[in-house]
Amino acid sequence: MKLKHLEMALQQLSGFSHPRAALEQYQTPAPLAARLLFHALMKRDIEGKNVCDLGSGTGMLATGAALLGADRVTGVDIDKKAIEVAKANALLLGVDVEFIVADVRDPSLPSRLNCPDTVIMNPPFGAQKAHADRPFIDLALMLAPVTYSVFNAGSVQFIETYVGNRAEIDERIGGIFPIKRTFSFHTQDMQEIGVEILRLKRNQ
Repeated sequence: MKLKHLEMALQQLSGFSHPRAALEQYQTPAPLAARLLFHALMKRDIEGKNVCDLGSGTGMLATGAALLGADRVTGVDIDKKAIEVAKANALLLGVDVEFIVADVRDPSLPSRLNCPDTVIMNPPFGAQKAHADRPFIDLALMLAPVTYSVFNAGSVQFIETYVGNRAEIDERIGGIFPIKRTFSFHTQDMQEIGVEILRLKRNQ
């Protein structure tokens, strides 16, 4: 599948039916998701692999990974309503994804995820709750040797400091995350946020 075809497929997916500000629920834009996934595919981290999407939301990344030939895909999200949308999205595109309603901070979760090869995620940026992304980073590094994640532009130094000797950032890709007016505190109809896709390679 070509990049443009992946993006077109992902653009069909439904977003959050009842987005929650506290969870920073913004659907990952199809162009950004496609870029992350296609880059991971080119690095041989998707096709034939066991892939886990942490904070999977409506299934944008998880469904895309399944479209690109992942052997097994599991999506994890704390919001049951988001999982329901994600299941419908996977059905729409005819792919098999297992979605689990769970908190990434649940200590029993790693044993339920069957040692994935690759983690993909778009965690909260921490706009509503400081350091909301840290549990996602911690779990990702525990689970898989390779993680692809979306972060605010300019986060590299923080991520490097936070992960310490657990992992290294070996690739970074810039991108744009357009956010439509969704919550009462939004003052613009559309705001474009600069982001970076980082590839974290766990140190053995």
